[in-house]
Amino acid sequence: MGFELPLFSALTEKMRWHEARQKLLAENVANAETPNYRGRDLKTFNFSDHMAGQSLATVGTSVTDPRHILAVSSSGDAGFGASLANSFEITPEGNQVSLEDEMMKVTTNEMDYQAVTSLYTRSMKVLRTALGH
Repeated sequence: MGFELPLFSALTEKMRWHEARQKLLAENVANAETPNYRGRDLKTFNFSDHMAGQSLATVGTSVTDPRHILAVSSSGDAGFGASLANSFEITPEGNQVSLEDEMMKVTTNEMDYQAVTSLYTRSMKVLRTALGH
């Protein structure tokens, strides 16, 4: 496909961002009891950066301790800039993952993903109507 509308490209990228964020949040939940684990999150998606044609930087991660239960992979962030999440609560295991906070983020992320997919679908319907299909 040689021609892409910027709006559809941005919405597609936003859906990919939500998918990558869901993977990171799932890693955080899975490691909630891993000693000294620090939760991660993605930088906020900015539509104006995408619409201006700026590329999103790829950030790699590494395992800080070989004894971690789940090794953190850089594939979960899909180039959206994963970083350590800010948390002021430290659990008895010594990590900074609050299950309540992570589940709130998961729920919010799911609702936002559904909103973006709905907007994408409606935009496609409007475009088809305008083209007479």
